[in-house]
Amino acid sequence: MQKITWENLKSLMLRNYPDEDLAVLAKAYDFAKSAHANQKRFTGEDYIFHPLATAYNLAEMKVDMTTIIAGILHDVPEDTSNTLDDIRREFGDEVSQLISGITKLSNLKYRGIERYAENLRKMFVAMAQDPRTIIVKLADRLHNVQSLEIHRPEKALRIAQETMEIYAPIANRLGMFELKSQLEDYCFPYVYPEEYRWVNALIKDRLKSERKYIDQIQKIAYRELIKHHVPVIEIHGRVKHLYSLYKKLIGHGKDINKIYDLIALRIIVPTVADCYWVLGIIHSHWTPLKGRVKDYIAQPKPNGYQSLHTSVFTDHGRVVEFQIRDVAMHEISEYGIAAHAKYKEATNQFVSKRSYKWIEELIKWQQNIKDNMTYLKEIKNDIFQDRIFVFTPGGDVIDLPEDSTPIDFAYQIHSELGAHMVGALVNQQMASLDRSLKSGDVVEIIKDKNRQSPSADWLQIAKTSMAREKIRSQLNRKRGQRFWN
Repeated sequence: MQKITWENLKSLMLRNYPDEDLAVLAKAYDFAKSAHANQKRFTGEDYIFHPLATAYNLAEMKVDMTTIIAGILHDVPEDTSNTLDDIRREFGDEVSQLISGITKLSNLKYRGIERYAENLRKMFVAMAQDPRTIIVKLADRLHNVQSLEIHRPEKALRIAQETMEIYAPIANRLGMFELKSQLEDYCFPYVYPEEYRWVNALIKDRLKSERKYIDQIQKIAYRELIKHHVPVIEIHGRVKHLYSLYKKLIGHGKDINKIYDLIALRIIVPTVADCYWVLGIIHSHWTPLKGRVKDYIAQPKPNGYQSLHTSVFTDHGRVVEFQIRDVAMHEISEYGIAAHAKYKEATNQFVSKRSYKWIEELIKWQQNIKDNMTYLKEIKNDIFQDRIFVFTPGGDVIDLPEDSTPIDFAYQIHSELGAHMVGALVNQQMASLDRSLKSGDVVEIIKDKNRQSPSADWLQIAKTSMAREKIRSQLNRKRGQRFWN
């Protein structure tokens, strides 16, 4: 692991923030270096290299300057004699408030049900107040898991489990796919050592031939695009992350021959129109696989992800996946919520509150769940579970946990829609209310205005805590009306 120095950070800042005055950042570095003087990490190196690495991770995401300054200073109030008041005097209210939120997250440990649950509650409240707190925490965690080997095996396992069960899923919900994948890959060998060795051995030789073949396809694709005068910014191969590959292998009977995107080609172009232009050229040169063309530009995922995906038959009948996007889409696909502010005008259609809606709904919901065991069970189902993306007939995308039903879909849209529901169409076919939905399903709720409340049986069918909570509330309201009548 490379040790990040001030010179490394300054060099990255000059590349990614050419118009920024780095004087305040330099001041923050000097302040943190003085505060952490004589402190060492478990690795034996000076402690200052950790906040520098955190700030470097943030600068790679191209977050705002305040967040990078907070990254350098984030451990000062907790680990040194300097206080938040000291930081406020030197760097202002915004920086100190952000660090205050980060400090509240620092006690989150994967120990003890009560403590674990209460700290999770605090973390989501802090996220709702300022999402930048969790961005700094994720950047901090990324550096920590890069040196898991220095810890005792039991501590390394605890940190890795905590990361995979809490932080990686949150990064995923925030659209920070590259960070999420890095967190998982660093923790994979500690949490699932046998599975890690199996996947590593499986792809070791396969990757060599795949890379060679992808290089050939990349040259052909580039030649075709240049021939049609497409202004290509970048074209490169992307190797599938190891833990993501493991999960996909499990879903495909451990058959690596069924994995079409072991290495995918990404094409970055200047505009949305260029994206569709590239798609046409790719399809005119190679035959697309039926059902494998996905337009996430016209219909973005709820977390803001946009791209065109297509899988094509290339030479010798082999299949290659292409991902086509413009620069803004690419940065948002890598860094999610961290990149939204930079592109808020271009991405207004999905950034406006929708990216944060699940956090706001979570805060409301967790206020009503007092029992911590119930809270942890529900939170793992709703937040830390794999997600599916389901469409309304009008083309809106609804984000739900895996195995959700039409009941969950209805209540995700509006509680009154759920109350009046009498049936559902899935892909224009009548479906039972307990059907498990899949990504890409188009769901239409059939309602009857004469129906005023749900069935009690729905409590056993609904998968999401939000739907069950709304159903209980409506049933209780109905019982109250009966009492007074």
